[in-house]
Amino acid sequence: MTEIITAFSDISDRYDAAFVDLWGCMHNGVAAFPPAIAAMQGFRARGGKVVLVTNAPRPRGPVEAQIARLGIPEDAWDIIATSGDSARAAMYEGVVGHKVWFIGEDHDQSFFAPLNLIDNPVEITQVPLDEAEGIVCCGPDDSHADPAVYRPQFLYAKQKGLKLLCANPDIVVDRGESREWCAGALAALYTEMGGESLYFGKPHPPIYDLARRRLASLGVDPASSNIIAIGDGIHTDIRGAMGEDLDSLFITGGLAAGETLTTDQPDPSALKSFLDGEMMSPTFAIGYLR
Repeated sequence: MTEIITAFSDISDRYDAAFVDLWGCMHNGVAAFPPAIAAMQGFRARGGKVVLVTNAPRPRGPVEAQIARLGIPEDAWDIIATSGDSARAAMYEGVVGHKVWFIGEDHDQSFFAPLNLIDNPVEITQVPLDEAEGIVCCGPDDSHADPAVYRPQFLYAKQKGLKLLCANPDIVVDRGESREWCAGALAALYTEMGGESLYFGKPHPPIYDLARRRLASLGVDPASSNIIAIGDGIHTDIRGAMGEDLDSLFITGGLAAGETLTTDQPDPSALKSFLDGEMMSPTFAIGYLR
């Protein structure tokens, strides 16, 4: 039974570390959420470690710069683990070949920055689809267009047997009041059409392995029972936490605000109905991270 809490501080003393989602929890793509910042600052002041675990399809450096611009200060977190870094390691190990067709926006080109953590990384070249050995998807080039516009290219790619590396398993995000498609929507379409998609962000294990390694680099290696995952994505943050046997705090005022009738807090009946329908059971729930 999911327990609705009023503040993270109600439960935070049970945990040594928090794996915290960014978009929908710490910011909305336009500005940071001050109560969420205060909650993480308070957790760190009590000795907790905050790992920002994000499905951003970029290295952690650009993500750090982005959240600084949005107003998230450095004293609200300890270290960052990105889906992009997890997926980049796989790319440079050659899982989609040497020649790749890239799907994404110009700012996603940081995905191809050198990665020194891999011994003998393969040389990656971006090529047109008809020359590609695989696909790297950081997101649609138009985040407001129906992902179905990629059907013709995906049909061709499937017939060639190309694997699609998905650098961000999120289906959608809300930027302010506007909902945008993410790479996960394209990967889901490719899989639906019979293609093979490879995932490295939440809810899949590679990003949690990366988060634990980043946590260990801080000199902390808590048991799973002492880590809580916080996020607003029922199919990413919460499913991932359940798969990793982690307690979770579901932020209902993000992607599921409508379904859970969240104003300041979720409606208990609506929350139960939503969770039953999704067959998910987060440990805790709260309207907004605070």
